[in-house]
Amino acid sequence: MIEVKDIKKTYTMGSTQVHALRGVNLTIEDGDFVAIMGPSGSGKSTLAHILGLLDVPSSGSYKLNGQEVAKMSEDSLAILRRNEIGFIFQQFNLLPRLNAYENVLLPIFYSKKPSGSQNAHELLKLVGLDQREDHRPNELSGGQQQRVAIARSLVNRPRMILADEPTGNLDSVSEKEIMRALKELNDQGITVVMVTHEDEIGAQAKRLIRMRDGAVQSDERLRPIGAKNLSAQGDAPTDSQKNTPSPLALSPLKSTSPDAPSSSFGLKELGGHFQQGFKSLAGNKIRTALSMLGILIGVAAVIAMLALGTGAQRAIEKQLSSLGSNLLVLRTGGMRRGGVAQQAGEGTRLTRDDANAIKNQVPFIHNVGPYVNGRGQVGYLNKNWNTELLGATPNYTEIRAAIPNIGRFFTEEENMQRARVAVVGTTIVRELFNGQNPVGSILKINKISFQVIGVLPEKGAGGWRDQDDLIVVPLATAMYRLLGKNYVDSMDIQVTEASMMDQVQSQTLQFLYTRKRVALSQRDDAFTIHNMADIQKALSQTNKTMTTLLASIAAISLLVGGIGIMNIMLVSVTERTKEIGLRKAIGAKKSDILMQFLVESVAVSVLGGVAGIFIGWGVCVAIASATEWTTSISLHSILISFGFSALIGIIFGIYPAKKASALHPIDALRYE
Repeated sequence: MIEVKDIKKTYTMGSTQVHALRGVNLTIEDGDFVAIMGPSGSGKSTLAHILGLLDVPSSGSYKLNGQEVAKMSEDSLAILRRNEIGFIFQQFNLLPRLNAYENVLLPIFYSKKPSGSQNAHELLKLVGLDQREDHRPNELSGGQQQRVAIARSLVNRPRMILADEPTGNLDSVSEKEIMRALKELNDQGITVVMVTHEDEIGAQAKRLIRMRDGAVQSDERLRPIGAKNLSAQGDAPTDSQKNTPSPLALSPLKSTSPDAPSSSFGLKELGGHFQQGFKSLAGNKIRTALSMLGILIGVAAVIAMLALGTGAQRAIEKQLSSLGSNLLVLRTGGMRRGGVAQQAGEGTRLTRDDANAIKNQVPFIHNVGPYVNGRGQVGYLNKNWNTELLGATPNYTEIRAAIPNIGRFFTEEENMQRARVAVVGTTIVRELFNGQNPVGSILKINKISFQVIGVLPEKGAGGWRDQDDLIVVPLATAMYRLLGKNYVDSMDIQVTEASMMDQVQSQTLQFLYTRKRVALSQRDDAFTIHNMADIQKALSQTNKTMTTLLASIAAISLLVGGIGIMNIMLVSVTERTKEIGLRKAIGAKKSDILMQFLVESVAVSVLGGVAGIFIGWGVCVAIASATEWTTSISLHSILISFGFSALIGIIFGIYPAKKASALHPIDALRYE
């Protein structure tokens, strides 16, 4: 089974070279029971580790079942270990977070054998621990823990058991039980290689190899390979043992195919990594919670900032849409003559006739609404209020989306008659009428009586201006009864299609230059047209810039959280070095270890991300309730935050995971 030729192992410690093995030659046949003995520093453990494929020789040849393994890669050795060798350690090396059943089942996770679950139950029953499957290692005695380790070593049906000081930490009763189990395994055809420093333990093997100074000192055959161990001298069964079945009497082991992966290998493997990852994280709840904190705060901040930004964007859109759609606002500008600014209106004042001409002669215009503006003192009963006055035509309701919620708007006939009727905003209703329906009431505007015929829809406040602090009266009434103007202050031009706004703007200016006979040198200051779409675009761009800035600042906490995760994972790798060594000893490849620690890092990030989403939502609700700011949490922002948190886990988890996967199995097992 094993053929070793001129094996040497040299360790370099600074400038000193230590020769652990000095040209060992050895052959071990199938079914043998070999004990390797020697004082500390004799090289017996180093030889055992090389025989168990946990370490590689510096030079020489090692053939296992005729296959040269001395120069194999670490992953190839891992596959060979899990198929051919079972390990029993002096320190048991059971994972404290797993119960007895899960510890026995652990090698199956890396070999992907479908019958692993059944094998684990059977083996625990055979070693007499079927009633303690759900007990963790700290709830078992030393002998029971070693029997769990024996069951674990057998779950993959190996051809060889490598036992490193299997009785070193046991009492005499447990020692006899473990030795009896090893002999029974050997009787069933399994090769047993045992390292020990006790003569009475070594004497129970069939072959005793003594080592000193890195070389084989003696090689003694104590019993034939085919001899039954239970009849050996010094271990004869008592009368009670003859009549009582041994709790460790194992049934003949049936060989199975080395690696029989299921069809859903990838999903099962990933699920297994997540299951073990969550167990590991649950074993350190406080540390896991602290690791999640940075990600949680970062995601919550990103969610809140994006929600505030999106809410502000929608508020801007709502306010601008309340002004009407596809609008151009035309106003008169100041003209310059001789370098002196002149009052607008000397040749460029706008009139109602200009409004009609623009509507009829400039293409792609749907409506034109001329306005006059001013302020006035309004009184009702014993209350007074200073407000904005607006003279408009009846098409104001269509252009500015201002159909009254209560009552009606004035008609063209009332406009022509200069009727004293008014439509008021909700602020006027609140301040003068205590929120009561004002329709039919008579109020005084600049000491002139007007009848309220309607209430405008609520528009809301925008910056310094309250759009609802307004009274609209017929244009002719405002011009000739209230404000004393024979011209209009501005015009709303409603374009038929949004795509035509730039063209209409240019054509309107050219039309007015011609109509008003504006000189070329004075056209720049004659009229101004504000494109509401451009204003909306500028405000939206500013809001997006601020939102991006705030989200970027919030994302910094995600990066800090990622650094925290990497730090915690590095600490975890250090704390679990022996566990990594054990996993590699029972067949874990580099990719298995890397995936396990990467999954743990991603799990922390994802859990923190999910918690951060809920907290971010709660913060948005609280802000909206306390300040009446508009907030809007979109699926887009949630997906961005969640994806970013998972990406942080992957990016900052790769280095610790690679560090864990790069550990050499024997170095990890020896780590203190």
